[in-house]
Amino acid sequence: DLHQGDLKDQDLFTCSVCLDLLKDPVTLHCGHSYCLSCIKGCWDEEDQNGVYSCPQCRRTFRPRPDLHKNNVIADLVEKVRKTRRYAGPGDVECDVCTGRKVKAVKSCLVCLVSYCDTHFKVHNEANPGGKHTVMDATGPLQEKICFKHNKVFEIFCRTDQTFICYLCMTDKHKNHDTVSAAAERTEKQRQLVETQRRSQRRLQEREKELQELRKAVETLKHSAKAAVEDSEKIFTQMICSIEKRCSEVCELIRDQEKAELSRAEGHLERLEQEIVDLRRRDAELEQLSHTEDHIHFLESFPSLCVPPGSSDVPNITVNRSFSFQAVEDSVSALKAKLDDFSQWQVEKISRSGSMQTFLELRVTVLERPSHSTSSEHSVNALAQIWPNVDLTNAGEGQAGRTVTLVTSLRLPKFRGCRMKRIYLKERKSSCHDSTF
Repeated sequence: DLHQGDLKDQDLFTCSVCLDLLKDPVTLHCGHSYCLSCIKGCWDEEDQNGVYSCPQCRRTFRPRPDLHKNNVIADLVEKVRKTRRYAGPGDVECDVCTGRKVKAVKSCLVCLVSYCDTHFKVHNEANPGGKHTVMDATGPLQEKICFKHNKVFEIFCRTDQTFICYLCMTDKHKNHDTVSAAAERTEKQRQLVETQRRSQRRLQEREKELQELRKAVETLKHSAKAAVEDSEKIFTQMICSIEKRCSEVCELIRDQEKAELSRAEGHLERLEQEIVDLRRRDAELEQLSHTEDHIHFLESFPSLCVPPGSSDVPNITVNRSFSFQAVEDSVSALKAKLDDFSQWQVEKISRSGSMQTFLELRVTVLERPSHSTSSEHSVNALAQIWPNVDLTNAGEGQAGRTVTLVTSLRLPKFRGCRMKRIYLKERKSSCHDSTF
């Protein structure tokens, strides 16, 4: 019965728990085999009772047997697995298989049945000579059969752009432009070759542009890295220069302070000595004024009336408003000028950077003669594709002609950076193309 023996042999290697081919098969003492994970799961639920049984024959085991992989069965299962492929989502199922369906590989347009490898061999043995028309099982067979006449689609109606059977030619599609499906396939095959050729050429162009863009990106990264390193180096040198100037100014202030303090200390010593002498002379005068010896008074008076060193000590005028405010004002003015100059230079760098374009995308929008769209609509369509890119230079197109829009991605430009300009251009194709 359609090689049911092969299916029965395969059923021997099916786990009765998961109903799939055995995975890591183990064989119990009763002779039944299971997936290692399946029998472990069953016995884990029986741990409470301490009695373990075979899910098929119910033979019990105590204590719980040790499980080991049966390598002989594992090898046989692997051979079966290679010759058996179950149908998954989107696959065509074998119409002959019972239980779990195997993926179909061929469909017979005479029997109107899809077969797996095993059943297709049986079909060929039952129909020798290749009299039946078969095809690859690429889709449900029902989609290739006329539901009205229950005949296979063999004709293509160019008028209605649909598949029909030969009986439809004398019915609904009478006097229509019809050809065989094979003839239409030949025509479309030529178009496919041309489309494939254009696609391959475009692929090569895109791959070349991709490589150029990657190189440009790497150049940009290296250039930006070099600019950052150079900028940090220059700013470090500027900081060192400012620190050096700061040290020089501080040293000048300290030198001036030291000189002025030295002069003041000399005057302080002389003034202190003069005060000592004057106090001693004042005491002598006070003592002389009270003496009763007229002779001693007259002898001492001339020497005590003249202050010692009065002609040698100059008068001292102290500038109480002396300060280093002028130095502070000069340093503040230098800071303000440096801030203004650095701000002007940063703005200059920013302005020069905004004038350079790193990447330009040139997109050609093709308009159909029967569905001509305005340039504004084209811009809106591109804006949805590149929401973060400014669209400029949008020209107005005419029916059947191209409209080129230029998009730009702008990045800052720094002195010493070299950025390569890349153009990505869509190849101009026929007006029947509708893709950007």
